[in-house]
Amino acid sequence: MGKTWRDGSLFPIVIVLIGLVVVWYVAAVLMNWSGMSDFYQRTDVTNVTFGQQLNDVLNAEKPLLPAPHQIVSELWKTTVEQAVTSKRSLVYHGWQTLSATLLGFVMGTLFGIGLAMFIVHNQAMDRSLMPWIIASQTVPILAIAPMVIVVLNAVGIAGLIPKALISTYLSFFPVVVGMVKGFRSPEAIQLDLMRTYNASRFEVFTKLRWPIALPYLFTSMKVGVAASLVGAIVGELPAGTSNGIGARLLAGSYYGQTIQIWAALLAAALLAGGLIAIVSLAERATNARLGVRA
Repeated sequence: MGKTWRDGSLFPIVIVLIGLVVVWYVAAVLMNWSGMSDFYQRTDVTNVTFGQQLNDVLNAEKPLLPAPHQIVSELWKTTVEQAVTSKRSLVYHGWQTLSATLLGFVMGTLFGIGLAMFIVHNQAMDRSLMPWIIASQTVPILAIAPMVIVVLNAVGIAGLIPKALISTYLSFFPVVVGMVKGFRSPEAIQLDLMRTYNASRFEVFTKLRWPIALPYLFTSMKVGVAASLVGAIVGELPAGTSNGIGARLLAGSYYGQTIQIWAALLAAALLAGGLIAIVSLAERATNARLGVRA
């Protein structure tokens, strides 16, 4: 930590974060000031000083834009002060979303790697399948999610699986594109050398294409795991469930609880950051085991 701060790599991040917080507070005051003034007029409150109004604006119960300390306070109340089994706990809702995210991410990654293998080794698959894979991502996920939920509910499949399938739909695409690029990255001279050694197609794949494609895999997985989380949250919106971060967002929008909405959004962002960090750690461990220099 000390070395990171001394070499200057952490200092710009801290400065940017401080700047964002300051801008956020200014925006919160500007957006909520007129609403508080209207409230004073409706309730016949007079002789309010600037400091009092500023304090009321920054601590409004239902602000248009919550102040950062309000969101942090809401996160504290819904994580530390609530039992993890309570439906008021963001930990509980976060786990519901995380379970679908991880299942969808694993399925999407395996599916993407498998498709990439077929595409690289079969020219007909490349010409016929790759355009459809790209076209599939042009359909908005908000249009697909309700159809997936309704169809699977009609056949008796509900809960985790529909959300995981939506996560799979979003997470497999970056893996397919990245791994196709990775599997095709060996140079012609390297492939010629493998043919000189009379290597089979399987040996070429395991000893040349796969090791070279690993950096592409981890880069794709970082994008895929974040997309998988988005898919899980989107899948919770039309499901009518009371569990998950998506359900918290819906409940907050129904009752005008903007602080709850922003707390859920921040929790989702922190969850995505944690998942990407885990993938990065796995990448470092793999590189260290293979002797790859950072």
